[in-house]
Amino acid sequence: MTYEEYRALSSKINYHMDLYYNQNRNEISDYEYDQLMQQLKAAEKEHPEWVTPDSPSQKIGGSAKREAGVKVTHRVPMLSIEDVFDINEVRAYVAKVHAMHPDASFSVERKIDGLSMTLRYEHSDADDYLHLVLAETRGDGHIGEDVTLNARVIPDVKEVIELPFDYLELRGEVYMSHDDFFKYNDEMEAARKKPAANPRNLAAGTLRQLDPKVTAERGLRMFIFNVQDGPEDFMASHTAALAMLSDKGVPVVFHKKCTTADEVVDAINEIGSTRDGLPFDIDGAVVKIDQVAYRADFPAGAKYSAGHIAFKYPPEEKRVRMDEIEETVGRTGKIGFIGHISDEKTGKPVRLNGTNVSRVTLHNQDYINENRIGIGGIYLLKKSGDIIPKISGTVKDPETVFKISDTCPVCGHPLTKEEDTADYYCVNPSCPSQLTRTLSYFTSRGCMDIAGLGEKQIQNLIDAGYLKDFTDIYRLYEHRDELVADGIIGREKNTDKILQAIENSKTQGPVRLLTALGIRNVGGRTAQTLIDHYHSIEAVMAAPKGELTEIPDVGETIAEDIAEFFASDDTKKLIEGLRDEGLVMEAAPEEKGSALEGLTIVVTGTLPTLGRNEVKELIEKNGGKCTGSVSKKTSYLVAGEAAGSKLTKAQELGVPVISEADLLSMIEQN
Repeated sequence: MTYEEYRALSSKINYHMDLYYNQNRNEISDYEYDQLMQQLKAAEKEHPEWVTPDSPSQKIGGSAKREAGVKVTHRVPMLSIEDVFDINEVRAYVAKVHAMHPDASFSVERKIDGLSMTLRYEHSDADDYLHLVLAETRGDGHIGEDVTLNARVIPDVKEVIELPFDYLELRGEVYMSHDDFFKYNDEMEAARKKPAANPRNLAAGTLRQLDPKVTAERGLRMFIFNVQDGPEDFMASHTAALAMLSDKGVPVVFHKKCTTADEVVDAINEIGSTRDGLPFDIDGAVVKIDQVAYRADFPAGAKYSAGHIAFKYPPEEKRVRMDEIEETVGRTGKIGFIGHISDEKTGKPVRLNGTNVSRVTLHNQDYINENRIGIGGIYLLKKSGDIIPKISGTVKDPETVFKISDTCPVCGHPLTKEEDTADYYCVNPSCPSQLTRTLSYFTSRGCMDIAGLGEKQIQNLIDAGYLKDFTDIYRLYEHRDELVADGIIGREKNTDKILQAIENSKTQGPVRLLTALGIRNVGGRTAQTLIDHYHSIEAVMAAPKGELTEIPDVGETIAEDIAEFFASDDTKKLIEGLRDEGLVMEAAPEEKGSALEGLTIVVTGTLPTLGRNEVKELIEKNGGKCTGSVSKKTSYLVAGEAAGSKLTKAQELGVPVISEADLLSMIEQN
C-alpha cells in the first residue's frame, strides 16, 4: 500500500467513524468497517512512521455533543476493546496471558451492540448505601456527556445499590430490544417520518434526547459489564464482582468463567450459537482476564483497555433460490417487494445464523435491476447486522429480471414513480392497504383535528365496515345508535363527543382540508400557498399543471403530484362527496390574531405535530415574528426533539425555552 492509498483509507474510515459515533447512523455494515480497520492496522504495522495521533487506529469513538448535555471528564477513561477475527488469535491471547500468569482465569461475555454508559454511585449517610449521582456517555473516551436524567428513566439503572461502599463506578451497555426498535419504526412510518437504521443508532439517539420522557417512552435497557472503580477487594475478581452486583438486583451481562483456551473457545461458540434467539443485538464475544490486577500487564495501546479482547463473529452466507416475488403496499402507499426464497439444495426455508428464513426484502426496482433478481435466480443470502436477511450477491441469473406492475396490487390504481428516486407509490387515498394511515392523518391535529378519533378508533371502524374513505367519516352520525350499542368507539358519552368533533371539523377550512387529503409533497405550508392563490379547493383541482408551476414554492414535482391526484375519477368523486357533507372548501377573508404580538420566536428540532413551515405560519398568523437564529432579542425558543446548538445558545443567553404545547397554549389563551 502506498502512502497516498493509506491516507485515502484513513479518510474513508474517519468518515464512517463520524457517521457511527457522532451522527448515529451508518452506510456500511460493522463487518465492512472492521475489514477497513484491519487493512489500516496492517499498513501501520508495516509502516509505523505513518501513524499519527489523528489516525483512526488511535481514536476511541465519537466526540461529546454539547447540545445534548453537559460535558463530563471521565474519572476512568472509557476505552475500546481490541477486536480479533480468528479463533487462533483468541488461543494465542490466552497462551500469552498464561505464560505470565499461569493461574489466570477469564470471563467470556456477550458483546452487546449498543452504546457504553458509566454510572457513578456515592455513599449516602442516610441509609449507608450507594446512590446514583452521575451517568455519562463515552464520547471520545476521555470526555463524554452528562445524561443522568435520561439514565434515571431506564428500568435497569438502579438508583440505589445496597452496598456499604464509599464509591462505585460501573460501566455498561445501553441497548434497545428488537421489539421496541420495530415499534418505533412502525410509528415513524405512520407519521411519515424517516425510520431508524438499526437498534444501536436509535438507542444512541434516544439516550441523548433532551426530554427524559422521550427516552422513557422508547424502552432503553442496560447491562453492566465492568466495574470501573471501587473497593480493592471488590474489584479483585471481575466475575465475583458481577455476581455480587447481580445479587443486589443489578442486571449484568451474560458471562462464563473459564480457565483454559478450550473452555474460552467453547464459551465463544456457545454465545455465537444463541445470538439469533436473543431479543437484542450482539456483535461478538468479549474475553476478559478475571483477575483485575493482572490486566495492567497486557496493555493494548492508548485506544484499547488492557486485559480484554473481543472476538467478532463472521457473517454467515447461504445460497438460495428465488421462488416468488410479491408486491406489497405500505401504509404510505409505497410499493415494496418481498422475495420468497428457499435453500438451493433442499428447497426448504434456509437456515441462517440459527433461524429459518423464507422471505427477504427486495427494496425497490433499482435494487432488483442491480442484483438481477428474478424467479429462478440463485443468490447469496446473509443477515445484515445479524438480524435482517439481505441479498449479498448473485450466483446465477434468472431468465427474466422482475419488473414492477403498472397498477397497485391491492386496489388497481395506476402507480406513480417519485421523481429522482426508485420508489413507486399508490396515491389512491381510498386504497385499503393504506386506509388506516390516510384516515388517521386526515383526522390528526394538523389536519381536520377531530379529537378522539385516533388510529385505534379508526381501525375499529374500518374493521366493522363503517369507513372506506374520508366521506364516510361525516356519515358516521347515521349509525350513532349502532356505534353506541357495539361500543366501537366508546360508550354513549364518548361516541357523542367524537361525532360532535366530526361535525365541528367541517368548518376547519380549505387549507386544513387540502392538507388532510394527503397529496404527496403537499403539507400545510404548500396548502396555504395554494389556497392563498386560488382561494378554494375546487379552483386548485381545476388548475392546469403548467399554471401550478408558476406559483412560488410549487415546483415541477409538486405540480405533477397535485395534477395527478385531482385527475383521478376517485378523487373527483371524493371531493364532491365532502362538499355534499358540508365541508368548507372556500377561504374566508383572513383575520390575524394578536396572541404573539411583538414577540420574536425561534424554532429548533422536530416538533410533535407541526412541521417547520406550519409553526412559522402559525406564529406569523398570531402577530409574532419567526426568525432563524437566537439572539438577545429572541423572546422564546420553541424546542422539539433533537434540538441542536440553538438550544445551547438560548440557555447561555437566558432565553425562555418552551415546547410546542406551550406555544399552542399561549395562542389559545389569548
